[in-house]
Amino acid sequence: MKRRGLFALCLALAAGAASAQERFPLWQHGAPGFEARASIPEISQDYWTKHVNNPSVTAYLPDPAKANGTAILVVPGGGHSLLVTTTEGDAVAQWLNARGIAAFVLRYRLFREEGTPYTLEDARADTERAMRFVRANASKFNVDPHRIGVIGFSAGGELARMVTLSPPVPPRGKGDAIDFVSARPDFSLLIFPGPLHGEEHVTRDAPPIFLAAANDDQCCSQPPIDVLKLYRDAGASAELHIYRAGGHAYNLGERTDLITLKHSPQQIEDWLSDSGLLGHPAPSTDPHFGPPPNIK
Repeated sequence: MKRRGLFALCLALAAGAASAQERFPLWQHGAPGFEARASIPEISQDYWTKHVNNPSVTAYLPDPAKANGTAILVVPGGGHSLLVTTTEGDAVAQWLNARGIAAFVLRYRLFREEGTPYTLEDARADTERAMRFVRANASKFNVDPHRIGVIGFSAGGELARMVTLSPPVPPRGKGDAIDFVSARPDFSLLIFPGPLHGEEHVTRDAPPIFLAAANDDQCCSQPPIDVLKLYRDAGASAELHIYRAGGHAYNLGERTDLITLKHSPQQIEDWLSDSGLLGHPAPSTDPHFGPPPNIK
């Protein structure tokens, strides 16, 4: 797909709805401080993408008849040395589209790739810029600017955690209007997130969060438990699922024979529904709501 400048793309969006899949660079001339690298091509094979030098989001827009106004930034994992752009990117976006949600798959810079000039702060900056980009263009994508969330897998879960709970990275270069838009997601889903995180101060009004991992995941079963404790201590809204087995990178349950993991996408959908993000009001969470039980 031919790439064009960010602002030319925004003008095109203003004239009409975006295509079902369209890629948008996050900065008009490339990432600030690394503009000269923007034209270096990416490499994609099998399930992965490397050599990300011009960070971008690929928009997957749902059928207008199904669209419910919710949007989610999808942040793939890959240990910060590659991006799993298939099962933790495009496939997730398509799953969200089927539920009326607009999805935006992020390609961020990799600070552990061999020969990279980038740092973790660059990956954070890409994630924050992607959140700002989607929110700044909410009307063009026909989404509610107050219903934009993030889902991250593994290393992407680390970045999703940072954009949710840590102060943003200061904008670099001259900046533009998008830099003044909030990067904070309205809700977050961290799926087997890794241990990296920034400085955190969780309060009662922290974005509602969904957390999941397998208990036998040596890398990433503890971080969701740590985040849950932060939320519980603050009185914020959180839901945690720890599956008894499954290891790392079970994704949407497509690579396992375990029934609980095969059903894990339904638990994500249920949480989105209970959060009022699938086109209908959220049910009450008041334990005293409704008639009392019939006790004899």
